[in-house]
Amino acid sequence: MTFNEGARLDPSQAEDRRGGMGRGGKVGLGLGGGIVVLLGALLGINPDLLAALVGDGGAPPAVEQSGASALENCQTGADANERLDCRILGTANSLNSFWPGYLNQYGVAYSIPKTVIFTGQVSTACGAASSAVGPFYCPGDNKAYFDPDFFSQLETQFGSSGGPLAQEYVVAHEFGHHVQNLTGTIGKAQQDARGAQSAAVRTELQADCYAGIWMRYASSTPAPGSSQPYLKTLTQADLNDALSAASSVGDDRIQQAASGHTNPESWSHGSSEQRQKWLYTGYQSADLAACDTFAVPKV
Repeated sequence: MTFNEGARLDPSQAEDRRGGMGRGGKVGLGLGGGIVVLLGALLGINPDLLAALVGDGGAPPAVEQSGASALENCQTGADANERLDCRILGTANSLNSFWPGYLNQYGVAYSIPKTVIFTGQVSTACGAASSAVGPFYCPGDNKAYFDPDFFSQLETQFGSSGGPLAQEYVVAHEFGHHVQNLTGTIGKAQQDARGAQSAAVRTELQADCYAGIWMRYASSTPAPGSSQPYLKTLTQADLNDALSAASSVGDDRIQQAASGHTNPESWSHGSSEQRQKWLYTGYQSADLAACDTFAVPKV
């Protein structure tokens, strides 16, 4: 979805840590890019192949930034339509305007998570992470982390379409993990970490479903202090872009690209079909209860 040009963005909801470095530890829940690295360790894939799929896992030298954060220049929806970092920020702004009122219907109080934009490596309450992991949410500090380079990889290396909602879906998925943190379901992923019907997969598919709910309401939720939403009306082309992105980060598709075969017993995020199904379920139903992936016998 494209942004309404006059919508006012709120840079205070994000941190610009591009060029930042970190040390040791585990990362939080992510979109799926990091599973390629994991599979490389499990299946003995040629590291050169992995580098071609997800980029070099090593961190580039830190880049010094002078003056104010570049995000301070993200002021309007027009900026979000032109610049990827502003689009990440604007999408976070939209999510933070939608979820409080929606969750209030279910008796859930929403707290605004910080959106962190980084390059190379970043230090988090869940430990350090490199760009190779892909976007992720850390429940330890209630922050969602994004390296803008991932969004070009989503298109060029994972085969997603390049429309704006393909990118916005990525942000919405990570915010879905924040909603899970607020509702108490996020910990289930650790109880059953692998398999096509595992709790880990159900956790990721629920985050996809929550992203779909936001997609349904994004163009009708006014920005704070305004009668205008951040985003313009969703089109079929937009929906197709989001579904393409969900498909591109399916475990089966990533495994096939990395090793030439698939192994459902090792899945942790869900197949392309599962991810598309639950994203669309959220969009079509617009109902938090319909996203209860833990209540169905088969996802």
